Amino acid sequence: MAALISCCFGCCGDNNRGHVTLKEMPTVQLDTHHMGTDVVIVKSGRRICGTGGCIANAPLHQNKSYFEFKIQSTGVWGVGVATQKANLNQIPMGRDPHSLVLRQDGTVYHNNEEKNRLPANSLPQEGDIVGVTYDHVELNLYLNGKNMNCPASGIRGTVYPVVYVDDSAILDCQFSDFYHSPPQGYQKILFEQQIF
Repeated sequence: MAALISCCFGCCGDNNRGHVTLKEMPTVQLDTHHMGTDVVIVKSGRRICGTGGCIANAPLHQNKSYFEFKIQSTGVWGVGVATQKANLNQIPMGRDPHSLVLRQDGTVYHNNEEKNRLPANSLPQEGDIVGVTYDHVELNLYLNGKNMNCPASGIRGTVYPVVYVDDSAILDCQFSDFYHSPPQGYQKILFEQQIF
């Protein structure tokens, strides 16, 4: 009887041939293989400082993605989405067709064109949380959980979250465990194998 129970639990002397090792899912973080030459990434891929930009290690494949950035120290900065073709050494981003970003002055740029602007009394300050939603058509922005009603579009192709800094700016990226709940229907970034 003990042998039968032992075999039911996969211990029949098969040297673990029937056991499947579970693979831990990767963590979404800033990608040190896709960053500007003068960028410094710390805090397990969640904090950016230095000069330049960095994209995350996971593209936005799902229909509705949400992620956040906390402004730890002000300066020159921008957040949004970009393709892997974006020049991560060129600050500010948003000057080419490969990035769509909110800049520290409240303007949203893509292909060197202002696409939208935050309300004048809503410029992000040190300590603020900037939330970003993206649904493959439109990027929307949230400030401390409040919708800024500032949509922008135009970028094409596979995009990734992007952040850039200069002039002593420090930003923290939050790809899960958010400060504010994502808007209805939006969720954290999923790696492609997690979608199916």
